[in-house]
Order: sequence, then C-alpha cells, then structure tokens
Amino acid sequence: MCIAALAWDAHPDWLLVALGNRDEFHARPSAPLTRWDDGSGILAGRDELAGGTWLGVSERGRFALITNYRVSGYPQPDRPSRGGLVTAALAGEDPAALGQYNPFNLLLAGPEAAMVLTNHPQETRLPLAPGVHGLSNGDFGHVWPKTHQLCADVTDWLARDGHDTAPLFTALRKETPGPAAALPEHGPDPDYAPVFIRNPVYGTRCSTVVTIARDGQGTIAERRFDEQGKATGETALPFHWPGL
Repeated sequence: MCIAALAWDAHPDWLLVALGNRDEFHARPSAPLTRWDDGSGILAGRDELAGGTWLGVSERGRFALITNYRVSGYPQPDRPSRGGLVTAALAGEDPAALGQYNPFNLLLAGPEAAMVLTNHPQETRLPLAPGVHGLSNGDFGHVWPKTHQLCADVTDWLARDGHDTAPLFTALRKETPGPAAALPEHGPDPDYAPVFIRNPVYGTRCSTVVTIARDGQGTIAERRFDEQGKATGETALPFHWPGL
C-alpha cells in the first residue's frame, strides 16, 4: 500500500474501518482479492511475484496492511519481500527479524487492539488510540498532505453517514492534492502526490475498503484499475471475526 487510513474504535457501529490504495508497477503480476485456499482463513489479493500480499484480513480475527517507507538508499533488491510480513501477521505469527527487510510501516489490528510497527530507523511498536489514523510512505508521525486529506474524508464520512462505503471509494479515487497543497516542511514529490496515482508505468493498481462491525461481521471490497486508471473489476467478500 502507498496510502491508507484506519478508523479504529471511532464509530458506534464499527470496530474498524480501513481503506487504502496499492500503488505498484503495472507490470508486476498480481491476483485479485479472494479467499485463499490454503486453510489459512486469509482474504486478500496476492503478489504473484513474491507470494505475499499488501493488505488483508483473516477470519481468525486479524487485519494487516503494509506501506513501503521511502528512505535514501532503499529498497535493496536482495532483501526479502515485505509482503511476507502481512501474510505472516494474518497467519498469527509475530513479525521477527525485521531488520532484514527494506524499510516499512506495518499496520496491525485485532478484536482488542490496533498498532503500527516500523523497522526504521529502529524497530518501534506504537499502540493506536481510538480515532482516525493515516499512513503513507514516511514516518507515521509526519503525515503527508494526501494522508491528511484521506483522513479528513474518513472523519467526515463517520460523522455524516458511516454506512454507505461508496464515499470511501470516492475518497480513494481523488487525484488531489497537488503541489499547491505542499506543506513547508515537506519536500518535493512524492509526499504531496495525489491519493490516486494515474500513471501508465507505476500507479494505483487497486483500492480496498474493509469494514468490521462490533459484532464481528465484516466485508472486504477491492476495486482494480488498469494503466489508464480505468476500473477493471471489483470483488467484495463477507467474513466474520470470532469472539465479537
């Protein structure tokens, strides 16, 4: 993922609402959202090059997504795929040996808590308080303009309706902000790039929205896009978190 927002314990009806865009090379082979047939209980897309995923849920009560952390000198091609961290987290494994991976932010949630985990500049695990949180390709505490915008859209959605997810997909489809919205402390591209990246080589491949009610009933929905930014398909799958 390259931008995501998480509403954690922030609405009377929803325990978790998460949404994000995966920006990737269009040539990188990927499988669409599905229930994995390996007995893991994972619902996610799949990176067909490295075998992991970028965002998913598990019917065992787990949610995870990852964003690359842009740091000079990285990524280094000999390091393992960061998508394996999401797969491991959804399978219930505690992420380990994090220093071997290129820099990342990993957002994790379950029925009782949510947290963000990073390995740069050192391993840090930060519990998330109830509220709306945003994540992109930099420091979790240094929110980029497009992340501010997405979080504001989620906050507005929670206050106005909080049930029809169409506005969340609309928020993910915005091709704003632009350079005029750059904050003084932010450098040039990519931190004030738009939420939705339309580019024939590297752009937004899919948008995903996850909603989990307080009784454990959930839905994960994915919309996919081609090199021109046109929608090519959509998948929505129901699931249930036990113990809620």
